[in-house]
Parts: sequence; C-alpha cells; structure tokens
Amino acid sequence: MSLKFDPAASKLTAQEISTLEEMRTRCARRILLSTSLAASGHPGGSLSSLDMLLVAYGLLKHDPANPRMPERDRMVESIGHISPGVYSVLAENGYFNEEDFLIGFRRTGSGFPGHVESIVPGVEWDTGNLGQGLSTAVGMAHAFKIQGKKNRVFCLMGDGEQQKGQITEAIRHAVKYKLDNLTVLIDRNQLQICGSTEDIMPQCMQKLYGGLGFNTVVVKEGHDYQALYQAMRDAYRNISGVPTVLVIKTVMGKGISFMENKAKYHGSPLPPDMLADALAELGVENDFAQWQARRNEPVSTATIMPPRADYPEIQPGEPIVYAADEKTDCRSGYGNALLGLAEANNKPGQPPVITGVSCDLEGSVKMGGFHKHSPEGYLELGIQEHHAAATAGAMSCENMVTFFSTFGSFAVSEVYNQNRLNDFNHTNLKVVATHVGLDVGEDGPTHQCIDYLGLMKNYFRFSAFIPCDPNQTDRIIRYIATQPGNHFVGMGRSKMPTVTKEDGSVFFDADYVFTPGKADWLRQGTDATIITYGAVTPACIEAWQLLKDAGKSVGVLNMASLIPLDEQAVIKAAALGPIVTVEDHHADTGLGASVAVTLMDKGLSPKLRRLGVKQYGGSGSPADLYKQQGLDSASIAATVQELLG
Repeated sequence: MSLKFDPAASKLTAQEISTLEEMRTRCARRILLSTSLAASGHPGGSLSSLDMLLVAYGLLKHDPANPRMPERDRMVESIGHISPGVYSVLAENGYFNEEDFLIGFRRTGSGFPGHVESIVPGVEWDTGNLGQGLSTAVGMAHAFKIQGKKNRVFCLMGDGEQQKGQITEAIRHAVKYKLDNLTVLIDRNQLQICGSTEDIMPQCMQKLYGGLGFNTVVVKEGHDYQALYQAMRDAYRNISGVPTVLVIKTVMGKGISFMENKAKYHGSPLPPDMLADALAELGVENDFAQWQARRNEPVSTATIMPPRADYPEIQPGEPIVYAADEKTDCRSGYGNALLGLAEANNKPGQPPVITGVSCDLEGSVKMGGFHKHSPEGYLELGIQEHHAAATAGAMSCENMVTFFSTFGSFAVSEVYNQNRLNDFNHTNLKVVATHVGLDVGEDGPTHQCIDYLGLMKNYFRFSAFIPCDPNQTDRIIRYIATQPGNHFVGMGRSKMPTVTKEDGSVFFDADYVFTPGKADWLRQGTDATIITYGAVTPACIEAWQLLKDAGKSVGVLNMASLIPLDEQAVIKAAALGPIVTVEDHHADTGLGASVAVTLMDKGLSPKLRRLGVKQYGGSGSPADLYKQQGLDSASIAATVQELLG
C-alpha cells in the first residue's frame, strides 16, 4: 500500500504512524527474504534506512502508475547497495509486486539487480560506487532551478560514503547555486563494512555540511516516524535559498535484535535458520522454502523500464565556414558553434535549453561567448572535475543539452569513472575536451592526454569524434547538439590550417554534412592510404604532397568519427594497398588499433604500420614533439615509402 502525507500538516496522525509501522513489517520481511533467497546482498543498511525511505516516499510527489511523470520529485539512492530496502518500499508503494522482486532479485536477466538501477520502476539513477549520488542529485536540482520547476530532490546517502572527496565538491555547488530544492538524508548508523565509521575514518558530518553552508539538522532518533516526518517536511518546504542535510541517527539491522549494531550485516544475509528466527521476531510467516522453490522459475522481465527518451528539439543554427586561408584553433570553432547554438535555441525570457559546464577554464575552452549570451545556462564549478562530470550527466537527462568542457586529461582520464556511470545511465552528455595529445606541447606529458580513445572504447554508449579543422569542428558540434546520447569530441590547442581540396577550395564547406561512421577522403590515391584524424591531419596532407612529388599515388582518409568507425572505408583502403595510420594518441589503443582489429575481423591482411605516441612526450613545441615520435610529414612519407618498397 502507499501512504501520502500532506506537507502542510505539522505532524503525523496516530493512524499514519500505525500504517507506517505495518508497512515497515512488510518491508523488513521482504528485505530479509530477498537477501537470504539470493544468498547475497545488504540487509543491515536496508533495515537502518527503511524508516526514512517510508517517510520520504510519503512526502515526495510521485506516481507508481506513471514512474516518469514529469512533475515527479526525485529520490536518488547514493547508497545503491541498499537495494533490498529500496525495492521493498517501491513494492509497498505499488510500483511492482513483491513476487517479481523476490523471485528475480540478483538473478541474471531479471529486473531487480543487486544495486539500484533505473531499470527498476521508481529508481531514478544507477548510482554505482559510493560517493556519486549527491552529484547526481545536485545536477537534477540545478536543472529544475534553471527551468523554474517546483520538483524537489531527496538524496539518500550512507555515513561511510561521506569519506569520499567528491561529496565535498557537490556540497559547494549546492550552496553556491542556492539549491534549496535539495535535501540530503544521511543514514548515520555509524557502521561500514570493516567496523565503526569512527575507527575507520573519523568525520563530523554536521561540521562538513554546515561549515560549507548547508542547513544541518540532526535527527537523534532515526526510527521515530514523527521526528523523521517533521524534519523531512520542513526540508521539503524549504525556500530559504539554503540546501538542507538531515543527519539521521539509526541502528544497523534495526528491528532484528541479533542483527542490530553489527557491522557484519552490512553485507551478510541470514542463513535459513537465522532467517526463521528473524521472521518470528517480526511476527510474520516463514515462507522461505516456497519462495526458494519459485526461484527455479524463469525470471520475469515485465517490470524492466526502458531508458529515458526525453530530448529537446534543437535547431543547429547556421554553420560557420572558415576561409581557405584562415588559420584558427578547433577550440575557437567549438566556442563559436556553441554560441551559435545558444543564439538559435536559448530565447530571451525562456529557460535555456543549451547549457554548459566548465571547471575554471572558461577562456581556454572558449566558452566565454556562450557564458555572455546565456549566463543562467553556464555553470562555473571550479576545479571540481569529478563532480562536474557527474552533475553534468544528470542535467543532460532533464530535457536540456549539456556540454561539459575542460582539458582532455581532466575531461577523460581524470573522470573516467564518472563518465562510465553516465554511460550506464543513458545520459545525453556532450563532453568536449580541448588540449588533447602532444599538441598541448609545452605543458608537458602530464597534460598531454594520449589515452582518450583507448578509454572511450571501453564504454558502450559513447560516440567519439575528433575534428581536423575548425570547419569540421563546427559541423560536429552542431550535430551532437541535435542528437540524444553521449558524445565525446576532442581537439588540440594549436591553431590549424583550414583543410582544402586539391584545387585550394574549402573541403568542409557549407554543404558538408557530418555523418557518424563515415570517413572523408581528403585525397584520393591508388597505391596506399594514410588514415588519420585531428591535429596531425595537416602533416598527413603534407606527406601526401611529398609522396606525390615522388611519383606515388597515396590517399588520405580522414577518420573524424572514431566511434563508430567507417569500416567500409577501411576495407576500401585495404583493397588499394598498404595502410599507415597516423594519430596524436597512444599508438596501441587508438585509431591504429581499431583499424588493425577491423582488418583482422574482415580477414584482410594489407601491410599496416601504426604511427602514434609510443612514449610519454616532453615539454616542447608540438612540431618538435611530433618529429621526435615520427609524426611529422617527412617521417610519415618515409614510412609509406618503406611499405611501398
């Protein structure tokens, strides 16, 4: 059954408290049964969080018959391992029946995974490893503020996970942007896997949140429904401009005497004999054997929710064409395209649809024009990349287009896990990373991101595009803005010549349409093919000229779409002769590796040489660094000549 509270009421009625007690018994039974049936899971924290979950769902605006109702409030479970508790409460509220949950929990193919995932009706987010959920909740809350919506966001967290540094980043964001529509609930049971939170890593949550500007409320009795209701109700009605955290003191394993205050039950289910004792203590029937038998039945997939499908209709705006004799950096092409998108879609008097997130690098990533045009849509999050990547992903799921931009070593390498969770969550994030590769030059190897493709290949829902000049940059940026899903675009720092055709006219002209999975033949040839992308494309065209002057007919294939790859173009190149891949990237994990795998899968064996970064670069000009690693035009031409014999 479900229970809905009136936030205007100052306290719960005796009947409401009695109903909550009955709901708790049913939910506690499900928690114990589900974990014992699966012989794995986390009953202790589920029991300690149960009362606050029941009260929270009584306050929040939600509809089990319409789990993705636009007006719904959001509950983000950052402690995803308490899925038994969450699923039990959702079943109690009518999102699904307990039968599907108990039979399917932690079974392959079912709709009830071991950690909370959004395939479960009523679950908003796959929260993954601890410390991520608050960033997600902040992103949702900020999106609602930008849009002028009244939706509220609750975020349920554990006390152990407060040890994560990303949480502090999220706290600062919430305070800076006055997210009073956000309430953090901390299950303060003082236990984590290895024992007491105070022994493992002492902390004071009141000082942590309060010192950074949150309104901090301590609920001393976290299993007192009246106390929980009044604290949550005040937070739910908060319009002070200050976000709220409730530090709720609870008991691990609450309600089962022999489980209470024991760290082992964080992640240990009860064996059948102890389960029998626990169910007897609850005063409910022990039907474990019947459910155990039913877990031999095929799992039901009827409850599985499809991914969110909301995405705004975006106008790409008019493309900018940079002249054949114009030399500028791709990042300026990005900044100009982003401004054009804002001009076409962010209308005066309306909430912005195009939004941007950066981390103390507005000028370097060329977001200044966008910021000036759409200040309410621009988020400056300081040097907090982990939080920025996660919160940008959450924002991108609230019917807005969110660009997250910083340097490659920060936007990809540093936040690999945050982008991984965005990938799990089917977000619509546009990660545009500048300063990738040896092209970063004098900043040195720590800032020369040479693993962006190798890392992106590990995701299943990210595309990866690397433009070779500002014109191609412009079209790619406009394209990704119009398309749902996760897209990565990388570019270097240096100014680039405009890529031209053999007759000197602009190659990526006003008629050029960027298409994922389609490469561009910048030059045609019959003897061999150079396949390249990004910052080293000019050197490849220069190598083509050197080879042409030497009487060799060589093609230059621009592979701006790295994920997905144009396999047909690779097959065509293989039919022509030797292939040389050239890239400003780790030679073993980028384009060269993708081409090699494609050839192997297709049973093709042309001569192949992979040119790329084969050791960490130094601190120097990009031209010198390229020459050092054989990525200059003369070295590329010599490699092709060697393969041709």
